[in-house]
Amino acid sequence: MKTSPLMAAAAGAALLTVLCSGCGGGSSSGSDAKIAFLSTRDGNDEIYVMSANGTGQTNLTNNSAGDDAPVWSPNRKKIAFVSDRDGNSEIYVMNANGSAQTNLTNNAGSDSSPAWSPDGTKIAFQSNRGGLYQVYVMNADGTGVLQLTSAGSNFTPVWSPDGTQIAFLSSRDGQSEIYVMNADGTGQMNLTNNSGTDNTPVWSPDGTKIAFESLRDGNFEIYVMNADGTGQTNLTNNSATDDSPVWSPDSTKIAFRSSRDGNDEVYVMNADGTGQTNLTNNAETDNSPTWSPDGTKIAFRTFRDGNDEVYVMNADGTGQTNLTNNAGDDYLPAWGN
Repeated sequence: MKTSPLMAAAAGAALLTVLCSGCGGGSSSGSDAKIAFLSTRDGNDEIYVMSANGTGQTNLTNNSAGDDAPVWSPNRKKIAFVSDRDGNSEIYVMNANGSAQTNLTNNAGSDSSPAWSPDGTKIAFQSNRGGLYQVYVMNADGTGVLQLTSAGSNFTPVWSPDGTQIAFLSSRDGQSEIYVMNADGTGQMNLTNNSGTDNTPVWSPDGTKIAFESLRDGNFEIYVMNADGTGQTNLTNNSATDDSPVWSPDSTKIAFRSSRDGNDEVYVMNADGTGQTNLTNNAETDNSPTWSPDGTKIAFRTFRDGNDEVYVMNADGTGQTNLTNNAGDDYLPAWGN
């Protein structure tokens, strides 16, 4: 299966969750909805977009370099992404139709993991332009770049739904911990604070909880905690690997990846960990779940056809349908509207 080198640089262990599609801002999975995704069908990683039923597949980036990590703006009019077309990893932005592609970061370091603020006016990101990776923020047009962190290495910023805080990963305590800070960089606080590795913070859309991956029990499990770090609870609690949590838009469910059946499957559970259900349930690899903005469907990546394809299914696992259906690898779906 295809693993994008840009995505590895962009997110490290956090993988896909900074896309946060379905975390509000949209209202439909119908004919007006769009899904951005990555495709190698042209010989390199390109960002494509299609309608929610798989029609109208269009190459937005269309250049010989690698383009990766598409993230819709909250109003779904723009897409931020990572590109190495200038010889290093830079954060670009483009209109939703692929026009006006603009390098926002434009420096010799590696810039990645773009995350839109909920009001669409700012983009947080990680950069090693000063040596170690740190979390930065800039205006949506690339101006006003501000370094927010400095102690240790810091990665993968994720905005709180109200835009007042940013969760991120930090190695300043010797292992990966989940920190939170105010949007201006003040008030940095270790939320997880234990000797195990903690990754991939994902805010619930209502802003009250943070789901994350933890290795504290000897294997990756999905935990949830209150937004202030209290009440840390193992939701999955089994001997297999469970990771990549994604909240439903109404904050009542969490989709995730699990290897408990001997291969990667897409599962869903209630927000308290009850009702864990295998949605994909086939012998091949299924991962990268992402909710439609109205919560009725889940797009995901699967290898069941001999290559990576983007499928969609109803939120209960029925109606699994191949949307991309071509010989290239298609993956990392992200819903827009």
